[in-house]
Amino acid sequence: MTSSAGFKFREALKKENPLQIVGTINAFSALLAEHAGFHAIYLSGAGVANASHGLPDLGFTSLEEVLEDARRITNTVELPLLVDVDTGFTIKRTVKEMINAGVAGIHIEDQENAKRCGHRPGKKIISTEEMLDRIKTAVDAKTDSNFIIMARTDALAIEGFNATLDRISRYIEAGAEMIFFEGATELSQYQTLTQRCNVPVLANITEFGVTPLFTVEELKKAGVQLILYPLTAFRAMNAAALNVYSTLRKEGTQKNIISTMQTREELYSILNYYEYEQKMDAKK
Repeated sequence: MTSSAGFKFREALKKENPLQIVGTINAFSALLAEHAGFHAIYLSGAGVANASHGLPDLGFTSLEEVLEDARRITNTVELPLLVDVDTGFTIKRTVKEMINAGVAGIHIEDQENAKRCGHRPGKKIISTEEMLDRIKTAVDAKTDSNFIIMARTDALAIEGFNATLDRISRYIEAGAEMIFFEGATELSQYQTLTQRCNVPVLANITEFGVTPLFTVEELKKAGVQLILYPLTAFRAMNAAALNVYSTLRKEGTQKNIISTMQTREELYSILNYYEYEQKMDAKK
């Protein structure tokens, strides 16, 4: 399985440390990430809920809905895709379907099924034993040894740092190959964790949450090997689109915002438009 997406993700981690992983809410944003030079991309559960369904990230979306967006991305770019599967859905089926969809790996969290955003209050987590069952089930369901099972923990805000470290140790023993450490508030927390565990740790650097916007260099010094920006581009797209809609409504023309737009030629370049056109003409 040396050509699998999971293998590509592992190779990307060897080439770039820390590996920057950017959120892509659809196939075109994946093309943009590829064009910008990133080596790995991400599909957020919140992104699926927000962008594809106009819903908040409160566990409303199904496995099939996440798979639909994942397939569109993996069918468009070669970059390895990490997918947020929340609490796992039906875990065996989730793992098999994600592998079949060309996904590189998934992360499963230790929240209850009625999950919340990791940076919001009111989260509830399951017992360590129940999370171990989730991890073991996911690992056992793998049909590609390179497919990545990442364990996310939201325990820090609920149980404290020491209890979270204990959970993480047991998650790794159960087969988690990477750790998604959610809600960190200090670099020293990453430093302690990375010194204690022998698998790559992911820092979720999302805006407007509880984790400061640490730089790549700061996180590298703390031993972090994976840095995630789950919805950064999505938030920027939303702000830009709202400005366009508001301007059109108020001014009745787009003349004053043309300079902020992607040009037709820039769009065609990302899409390889002319290459497709030549192929179509050759078939006539």
